[in-house]
Amino acid sequence: MKNTALNSDGSGERAWPKILLNYRKPHRGRSAFELAVTVVPFATLWALSWAAVHYGFWWGLLLIIPAAGFLLRLFMIQHDCGHGAFFAHRNTDDWTGRAIGVLTLTPYDYWRRAHALHHASAGNLDERGVGDITTLTVTEYHALSRWGRLGYRLYRHPAVMFGIGPAWLFLFKQRLPFGMMRSGAQPWISTMATNLAIALAASVLIYLVGIIPFLMVHLPIVVLAGAAGIWLFYVQHQFEETHWSQGVDWKFQEAALHGSSHYVLPLPLRWLTGNIGIHHVHHLSSRVPYYRLPEVLRDYPELGNVGRITIMESLRCVKLVLWDEGRRKLISFREARALAGLPATESAFPMS
Repeated sequence: MKNTALNSDGSGERAWPKILLNYRKPHRGRSAFELAVTVVPFATLWALSWAAVHYGFWWGLLLIIPAAGFLLRLFMIQHDCGHGAFFAHRNTDDWTGRAIGVLTLTPYDYWRRAHALHHASAGNLDERGVGDITTLTVTEYHALSRWGRLGYRLYRHPAVMFGIGPAWLFLFKQRLPFGMMRSGAQPWISTMATNLAIALAASVLIYLVGIIPFLMVHLPIVVLAGAAGIWLFYVQHQFEETHWSQGVDWKFQEAALHGSSHYVLPLPLRWLTGNIGIHHVHHLSSRVPYYRLPEVLRDYPELGNVGRITIMESLRCVKLVLWDEGRRKLISFREARALAGLPATESAFPMS
């Protein structure tokens, strides 16, 4: 994995947002096409999955897997709408995002606000807690009580992070504006309106296909797509050579470029995930439409080596759970215990 320091036009990271202004204009015809080639296959695969259940062709439920992939791609379009990058027309982007939110179970306006906070504070140790994955420093972790450490270890366990977590987030947590309950009416309107739209859409589908087939098809699609989305978000920021700083040391461009990865995926997965693996460029300029991100790497190949992570390397990121402020990298629980002079293993109930 490389994390090359760049100096473009002699001004380092600060030059990139200005350079990327040239890529921010979307092609509306292309955007409409991207939406169509995602919605139509998703609807088709959903219908075929239902038909498989209805007619007893249980092997047909394997179609749930590609359907989840297209639902994930719909979320990536919703994500671009939230940044005003998909059509570059606020009303069109917003209503497209809200409509997709009914399918992804994500209240668009509430999510957009939380995600904007994530972009504004990514990599800032002083601004953790909104729209990100909770990450403690080694010092903070050792200062916790044994129950606090147990809670953090459970939270960071892969079965929770990529199994229970996505189901909890998309099926339950996003039904209320957690974190923004006292932030005015909009988060409440967003979540409640989305909940109502989800209930209406689900009622229609249940009336048409029956509740059991609906649950057998749609719930696995949502959970699989959610797990894939959480995995991508995890790998985009939770890698060994990521960037965290605080106070006056935190700088937006540096955090964007070095605190976000370039997740190198095969072309089909790159397409299905809306090029979200080119995450460092996205954080430098979130208004660049996802289908133009490869243009940036083509024109500035030096960006391709920044924060570069392969699929095999990404699997090793799961164990990286604590920020070592001294060595300025993410480390595992085992490494943290070694630094503290403790045994390499820890019981399920860590002692103080």
